[in-house]
Amino acid sequence: MKAEDILPDHINTTTIDGLTIRKGTVAAFVVNAKTYLQPDSSADERANAKAAVVEALPALKALGIFDVFAIADTGLRDMLAKHQ
Repeated sequence: MKAEDILPDHINTTTIDGLTIRKGTVAAFVVNAKTYLQPDSSADERANAKAAVVEALPALKALGIFDVFAIADTGLRDMLAKHQ
C-alpha cells in the first residue's frame, strides 16, 4: 500500500475514532520529537516541540503508531508516558 492509497493527494484529513487527523501528523511528530531531543534546541524550541508532540498523541494513538513503533529515547518515552 502506498501513501496515496491511504490519503489521496486531494484529501488532507481523515477521521478515526472521532478525531480529525491531518496528513502530515506523523511527520510533524518526528520533526518535533527530534527538536525536543536536540541538545542545542533553545528552551522555547523544546517547550514548543513538547507541546506539539503531546498534542499529537491522541491522533497517533488512533492511528496505532505505538502498536507498531516504540520510542527509542528513554527521556522522550517517559515524558510521553506522563501524558498518555
